[in-house]
Amino acid sequence: MTAAVVILSILLVISLIAAASFYRKADELRMDLSGVVLNRTEISNFLSRFSAGIDCEDGLDGALHSSARYVCEQLDAGSVAIYGISDQKLVVLGVCGEYPLTADGVIAVSNKKQLETLRCELLNIGEGFIGKIAESRHGELVPLASIDERFEIYPDSASLGSVMAVPMVKDGILQGVICAVDNRMLSGKPFSTAQYNRFKALIPQVLMVMQLVQVYGEISRRERIDQELAFVRQFQNSLLPPESVTLGDFSVCARTTSAKEVNGDFFDMIKIDENRLLVIVGDACGKGMPACILASMTRSFARAMAAQFTTLSKFLRDVNANLNRDSDADRFITMGCCLIDKRGGLIEFGRAGHTDMIMHIHGHLRRLSPLGVALGLLPDEDAEFETICLAVDEGTSIMLFSDGLSEALNHEKVEFGTERLANAFHVACDHRNSPSEIIDEVMNTVHDFEYEQNDDQTMILIHRSLFS
Repeated sequence: MTAAVVILSILLVISLIAAASFYRKADELRMDLSGVVLNRTEISNFLSRFSAGIDCEDGLDGALHSSARYVCEQLDAGSVAIYGISDQKLVVLGVCGEYPLTADGVIAVSNKKQLETLRCELLNIGEGFIGKIAESRHGELVPLASIDERFEIYPDSASLGSVMAVPMVKDGILQGVICAVDNRMLSGKPFSTAQYNRFKALIPQVLMVMQLVQVYGEISRRERIDQELAFVRQFQNSLLPPESVTLGDFSVCARTTSAKEVNGDFFDMIKIDENRLLVIVGDACGKGMPACILASMTRSFARAMAAQFTTLSKFLRDVNANLNRDSDADRFITMGCCLIDKRGGLIEFGRAGHTDMIMHIHGHLRRLSPLGVALGLLPDEDAEFETICLAVDEGTSIMLFSDGLSEALNHEKVEFGTERLANAFHVACDHRNSPSEIIDEVMNTVHDFEYEQNDDQTMILIHRSLFS
């Protein structure tokens, strides 16, 4: 009987312990759930503040001011400042209230001029109270800053109350410091330990907003760049001549497509006089904006030199001299020039490091390769340019092109090549009539071959009609 009672007692104790453990676990889970809900609510509130801040007239700056205001409200602080890192210095990103820890005294966030002054105030890490917090990466609660000698550098130090500052660190990297001044919950009293702990608990949310601002700013910057590039592209296109021009029984058609937002290739058709037309195709080294600028510069020089045109060789030397003088040593441009003279159906071709000129004459191909170095590489006295002059029979088609067509690559990184390009030109000339149709067929053949366009592509087609 006694043994049975002992066993029952032991079982009862075990049951009570198990029940107590169960209820304790249940309470812990409820507390964890409450914490998750609270944290989720806080994050939601922070994101709402972030969105509202961006929508205000201050844009990204408004989002950071809203974050400072949220922290200020959560702590019942008089003012809050959020510092970020810029070039290894601390700079204020967001402020709420009348913030006193500045070289010029109290700064009110509502005063735009004062706020701009504060943003220009850079703090060295390791110097002053805020700088020491950043250097040590340890937060601090100062009960009364007015009697702390570290705050004597501030003009309003005598009226300072309690101060809290906490470093913001993510993945071991210092992101900034957040500082709260004056306890509004109990005026004149220090911040409490609970307020300080609450302050530290808000750091992840402040960091999240700072990252969102950074990402949003990067997107905005890229959008601005895209808008600027679109303007440059539109401006560049506006400088190009019409895609088709006629001179007597010669017709000229041109087409260019860029690999990037702007084009490093260019073409031009410059009327020298009533009988002569200068057709130019150029290809600047590189891609994108640098190539675009060099191409635009070359076009301007070419236009200026054409106004005092004498011979094609001298024209190329003059353009080269200007580019060699005004561009960097590692910048150059290749150019092919064809001077059309409708009197007698003559053309003169010269080039500066550019691709060959290919002619389709009575069902046969002919390639012309006069000597000449790329423009801008050599000084005027060392630059020589050979030209070739010949009569053009009726029905002849002439192709000028940039190497973006001949060097187009397929999936296996095999180049389209000049031979394939010449063959595509041959085929197109055999069963196409207009220069525009010939260009379309040749460029479509290249596009069908290539995997993706990696370089700017330009083609000019000069055709002498069968009947004058």
